[in-house]
Amino acid sequence: MKKSYTILLLTMLMGINSFVVKAETSNEASNKGVSNVNSFNRLLKKESKTNPPPMEDGIHDADNPGTALLQAPATAFETLDKSKHGNHINWVSSLDAAKIAPRWDRSDPTIQPIVFDLNIIREVKGSMPNVIYPHKAHTEWLDCSNCHPDIFIPQKGANQISMASIMLGEKCGVCHGTVAFPVTTSTCSLCHTQSKGNVQLPRSQASNSQ
Repeated sequence: MKKSYTILLLTMLMGINSFVVKAETSNEASNKGVSNVNSFNRLLKKESKTNPPPMEDGIHDADNPGTALLQAPATAFETLDKSKHGNHINWVSSLDAAKIAPRWDRSDPTIQPIVFDLNIIREVKGSMPNVIYPHKAHTEWLDCSNCHPDIFIPQKGANQISMASIMLGEKCGVCHGTVAFPVTTSTCSLCHTQSKGNVQLPRSQASNSQ
């Protein structure tokens, strides 16, 4: 019986020590600025200054004198079509209107993109409109190899896509939220565009305030 009490006491002490270590680890993480449960998700971060100049964007080297000579985005984007989302530029319509002419090949300006005009419809559950993925709008900018096969397997039924995975930076979220418009309550209708009849979808309070 005495031996059993000894084992029980040791087990309890080990459990307490484990709890203390975990608590200390949690405190260390909190001190490092990880206290926000959504800190892992770049899409939920509050938007900072839109299209800041190169000296302030956190991307270019502010200590390099040449950075100050670069054209500010606000100036470069002045004549482009506007949008309510992302960096507030509608890149698709600006390209369609020939307001920009992105070079397809870095070394040869004569090479043209291979535009693939095919819509992919992804049915979604519930009353939410289905997603229509337009290849044309994407292949005017990107080569097929940018997405296939590493991000999307080009085979029907081979890709499991969810809003959770997108918000975590997977699938569509590889680009949307970094170099393309982010996934927010105000951008749902940009992708969910195929109506399921006369179903009236209630808008959230967050969406109505946009």
